[in-house]
Amino acid sequence: MENLKEIFSVFFREKPAMMLVNLKNSKGAIYASSLAKQVDCTYSHVVKILQEMQESGLVNFDKQGRLKLLTLTKKGNDVAEHIESIKNSL
Repeated sequence: MENLKEIFSVFFREKPAMMLVNLKNSKGAIYASSLAKQVDCTYSHVVKILQEMQESGLVNFDKQGRLKLLTLTKKGNDVAEHIESIKNSL
């Protein structure tokens, strides 16, 4: 239950929420470095948030050579859709 509370607090901050929405709307491969630029965040902060998202089953890291490609899981995509819907409702 504590983990659920922690992940809830992660998503009701702007940067993590926008990271998920940007991942959902990305066309093709996306990496942590490009995601950091898109949401105007440091690379290290983005990686820390992505690790929390991975532990919660929202994103996957697919290692390709030296790079890690980011993909949303079904659960991550569902959460991103809800966040985007809320954002568009405001």
